[in-house]
Amino acid sequence: MRHQLKERTETLKRIAYDLGFSFVGVSKAERLDKEARKLEEWLNQGHHGEMQYMEGHFDKRVDPTLLVPGAKSVVSLMYNYHNPDRAQDPESPKIAQYAYGRDYHKVLKKKLKRLIQMTEEELNLTIQGRAFVDSAPVMEREWARRSGIGWMGKHTLMIHPKAGSYFFLAELIIDLPMEYDGPMKDYCGRCTRCIEACPTDAIAPEGYWLDASKCISYLTIELKKQIPSSFSGQMENWMFGCDICQEVCPWNRFAERHQETDFEPHPDLLKMQKHEWEELTEEVFRELFKGSAVKRAKFEGLTRNIRFLQSADSSPENKEE
Repeated sequence: MRHQLKERTETLKRIAYDLGFSFVGVSKAERLDKEARKLEEWLNQGHHGEMQYMEGHFDKRVDPTLLVPGAKSVVSLMYNYHNPDRAQDPESPKIAQYAYGRDYHKVLKKKLKRLIQMTEEELNLTIQGRAFVDSAPVMEREWARRSGIGWMGKHTLMIHPKAGSYFFLAELIIDLPMEYDGPMKDYCGRCTRCIEACPTDAIAPEGYWLDASKCISYLTIELKKQIPSSFSGQMENWMFGCDICQEVCPWNRFAERHQETDFEPHPDLLKMQKHEWEELTEEVFRELFKGSAVKRAKFEGLTRNIRFLQSADSSPENKEE
């Protein structure tokens, strides 16, 4: 039996690496009791802002066997999206790297389905389960931590000591017993660069706790109302998402550029000048972000963010400077 577990685990991991995943780890599918208490506290403090979906399906979120009946294993995978390319106009509003190319949900979901199919064919068995890419009540960072493919940094993102943090997370929750990996050590140490660099103080002073309602990514993507004026001058010119806490992380000196053609930006995206963004039309928006995760904000949301940045630029305080 042990040999069988080893063989199926090694086979699945090998196929995953062949499909382009950078790191793969496996955990036993079980209820996350400690994390359930932390999640409840986080929700009670209102740190999820208007993300009401975080309150839904609580039991399924902390117990994968309720999400996928018969689940035995949670396979966690990391896929590199790092792209160091920057806009040609340094004054152009900024987009988080993960949103440069095609929508990662679709790209990785396709790879996960292929992973299951190829594993079934090679092992001559049927796998029951589901594939997830940031699209269901799954505590993906906790499963990634448990599987040893990284540790959760003080900014609450996963970090791998040889590759940094510019990774998408994905999961397979399946009925197949496998060899389980264990967590790795936390190497953040005394470093507080991400905490100090966050312009909205979204990260708790001790780290490992994020008030999402203050996070620039939340404000520019999840928040559907007008961005509160209290954040004026704190957005650091981000119009969709934010990479600040990753840019200052020392571990990202090991980050390497991705090799995924689907994650390459539209040819005109990084050529856009500041004035072109400020005059953005819905037609140009649709062309630039066809099949992109940026469509989540919609044209109205992105132009709202750009206007907010404009208003901060034209505020009396900035004019005096």
